Amino acid sequence: MPDPQPTIVLVHGAFAESASWNGVLERLGAAYDSVAVANPLRSVAGDAAYVRDVVRGIGGPVLLVGHSYGGMVITQAAAGDTSVRALVYVNAFAPDTDESAMTLSAKFPGSTLADTLVQYPVSTGGNELAIGQDQYHAQFCADSSDDVAVLMARTQRPITEEGLGGKLTGDPAWRSLPSWFVFGDADKNIPAEVHRFMAERANPRGQREVVGGSHAMAVARPGEVAETIIEAVRGVS
Repeated sequence: MPDPQPTIVLVHGAFAESASWNGVLERLGAAYDSVAVANPLRSVAGDAAYVRDVVRGIGGPVLLVGHSYGGMVITQAAAGDTSVRALVYVNAFAPDTDESAMTLSAKFPGSTLADTLVQYPVSTGGNELAIGQDQYHAQFCADSSDDVAVLMARTQRPITEEGLGGKLTGDPAWRSLPSWFVFGDADKNIPAEVHRFMAERANPRGQREVVGGSHAMAVARPGEVAETIIEAVRGVS
């Protein structure tokens, strides 16, 4: 008997929050069990442990979907977990061992994120980073409306320096699990050349590059993102 259809677990990245998946969830509809996780954005290891807790709570097969830094998290969380059936990277980092979000984003030129960041110390140590309100629209979600961009900027969840600088430990899950990639060629956080590099080495079952797609493509282009996720579900069900 074939496995039941996996539950789709959506993991947002830095400078976003779980509601950034709303458009994708609407398009997945009632035909697909899905949940958007509130990613803590504290550290790769800690965030991955939290996602594993969510997966255990679901208690069945899952498909992990990560956006941006969320790709770091799902790659770590899925390692050795037999309930994870596949990985979907949405404008996301797909790291190899000892790689971090910082090192990958700088692998090829083109990212303008660093110049838009504001930071402040936090009581637990180190700094927290966010995108400046005035620069958020152009940097993060240029293909979204002004109203949507304002709301996203005001509700963004900051990430710690430890999170952005944290390295993947152990073998990456994409070496042993089927993967799908969807990304925009106008991503200003992670250059398209970096996305292509990560996808090529992961040898995904599906790859979609969206012309004009910004970093926040799950918000501005939810149809293309949902289509990729549905392809992945069908590919492992």
